[in-house]
Amino acid sequence: MVSMEERPARIVLVGAGNLATHLGRALQEAGHHIVQVFSRTIESAQWLGERLNAPATTRLEDVATDADAYIIAVKDSALAQVVETLGKGGAEGVLMHTAGSMPMSVFQGHAAHYGVLYPMQTFSKGKEVDFSEIPVFVEASDALADAVIQRLARSVSGSVYQVSSAQRRYIHLSAVFACNFVNHCYALSADILAEHGVPFSVMLPLIDETARKVHLMEPRQAQTGPAVRYDENVMGRHLDLLKEHADMAELYQLMSKSIHQHQRND
Repeated sequence: MVSMEERPARIVLVGAGNLATHLGRALQEAGHHIVQVFSRTIESAQWLGERLNAPATTRLEDVATDADAYIIAVKDSALAQVVETLGKGGAEGVLMHTAGSMPMSVFQGHAAHYGVLYPMQTFSKGKEVDFSEIPVFVEASDALADAVIQRLARSVSGSVYQVSSAQRRYIHLSAVFACNFVNHCYALSADILAEHGVPFSVMLPLIDETARKVHLMEPRQAQTGPAVRYDENVMGRHLDLLKEHADMAELYQLMSKSIHQHQRND
């Protein structure tokens, strides 16, 4: 009998969104076999299924029960129900979710072997990523689950970290600050520029240099701008320009105060 360590893993993707699309492709390129794709909508399931040469389904009750791994990439609010349904369906392989903020304990009572495979990256279907550079955070309920999850993670990424559910929650929180909030600031910047006929592309060299700097120095050391020295003259002029944008002005003030306090604590 050929062990799983000697053959490609047979994987069911439960979810067909951005993360499942990139992870499914990376796993397939690593030599694993995607045997089925589930999504709540047939359009999404078929779209990803066609790209991975895998059958699609919209019924969790019809998900194959003989896969080695079930990778659940659904929104957090749907995870518990999906796990319960898969457990009742008799899925025999290792169940794992991909969420940053959900505990591994969501599987308790519904699966014999389970864990987490969390790739920390921002994913969009139209933007290619190099999965080998993405840090993947893993957790497992037992030795069997650990072996399967570690094998899958290491087959697609060169940076695999074993962390607890508590640690992963803080990693996810940090990612929201470093990615989601920063990108929202890009969007606000683009809105300001668009109102005055200036393309957002003028900001790209500044954005790129800021990102390059934090590869070489601590973020606090890379911080510049009027809030560092709390230059009230410059900040006051900026706030005058935001008189018609109360929410943006409030955010400007909160961010400036936070930057100044953070630098003083350095």
